[in-house]
Amino acid sequence: MHPTQVLFPGTAQPVFLPVCDHYAGSEKLMRKSIALQHTLGPVFDITLDCEDGASAGNEEAHARLVASLIAGDDNRFLRIGARVHDVNSPFFERDVTLICGEAGNRIAYLMLPKANGLADVQKALKIINLHAGFAGRDCLPLHVLIETHGALADVNAIAALPQVQSLSFGVMDFVSAHFGAIPSAAMRSPGQFDHPLVARAKLEIAAACHAHGKSPSHNVTTDIRHPEVVRADALRAKNEFGYTRMWSIHPDQIEAIVDAFSPASNELNEAADILTQAQLVQWGPIQHNGTLHDRASYRYYWTLLQRAAASGVTLPASVQSYFSTPESSSQ
Repeated sequence: MHPTQVLFPGTAQPVFLPVCDHYAGSEKLMRKSIALQHTLGPVFDITLDCEDGASAGNEEAHARLVASLIAGDDNRFLRIGARVHDVNSPFFERDVTLICGEAGNRIAYLMLPKANGLADVQKALKIINLHAGFAGRDCLPLHVLIETHGALADVNAIAALPQVQSLSFGVMDFVSAHFGAIPSAAMRSPGQFDHPLVARAKLEIAAACHAHGKSPSHNVTTDIRHPEVVRADALRAKNEFGYTRMWSIHPDQIEAIVDAFSPASNELNEAADILTQAQLVQWGPIQHNGTLHDRASYRYYWTLLQRAAASGVTLPASVQSYFSTPESSSQ
C-alpha cells in the first residue's frame, strides 16, 4: 500500500508547497522572475503584487498585466499567484474580477493582505468564490497575511478555513501596529526572532497552521546583498519556529531559502531506508541502526520526503515510485 493510505487513513494530508514564495511588483521584475522559474524549475512560487506593485492611479492596468502574465504560456508550471489589495480597498474586487476572469484556471492562489480578522477573510472568500466560479474555478486557494492584531487574535479560526492554504507573517506591519512599543530592530535579525511579542506572533501562526495542516510562511529578510544572512534567517525560521516556507524579495534570495529549507541528503537517505524497511514488514515496527520505529515516526519521515519533493529535490531511487501515483499528489 502507498504510504499515504497507511499512515494517514481517512484524514486530510497537510499542504505541501514550494518552500520559497518570491514577490515581484514591476513588469520588469515579474518577467525576470518568470524567466528564472523556467531556469530553476518549480522549486519556488511567484507572487505577482497588485498591492504594492501598482503605482497610484494605475491599479487597474497593473491588475490586467498580472492577469495576462498568469494566463500566458510562460506560466509553465502553474505556480504563479497574485497578491491583491486588501478586502476593504476600493481596488480589491476589481483585482479579483480581472485576475479570476482572465487567469482563473491558471492561477495558483491569491494572497490577501491586511485582514483585520476572520470576518475580513470570510468576506474576501465570498467575493473570490463568486468571480472564480464565473471562470469555472472551484475553491481557489487563498493565502492570508497575518499582520494585524485582529488577524493574530483569530489566527486559529483563519487557519481552519478549508480554502486557506497558507498563512504568512507580515513582520513590518505587525511591528508598526505597536506604535513604537516594539523597536524597529525587531523587523530584522536577531530582533525578529528574539523580541518576545514578535516571537509569540510567529509561534502562534506556525502552531495554527500545523494544527490545521496548512503551510506557515515566514516574513522577508530585507538584506538583499548577503545570501548568507537570508540562509541564516531561513534556518532559524525552519528549525526554531516551525516554518515550512519563506518569502523572497530579490532573486538572489531564492536559492538561499530553497537550500535552507531543503532536507540534507543524509536525512533523505535515512527516511528512504526506514520507509523501505517498514513496507517490507507491512508497516509494522522495525529497528533501524539501533533505534525502534513505528507508524508515528514513519509519518515524520514520509512528510519529510513529501516536503522535499514539493521543493524539487531529487529523492533516493528507492522511494521515487511513491511520487508517481495519485496518492502522492492528493493535496
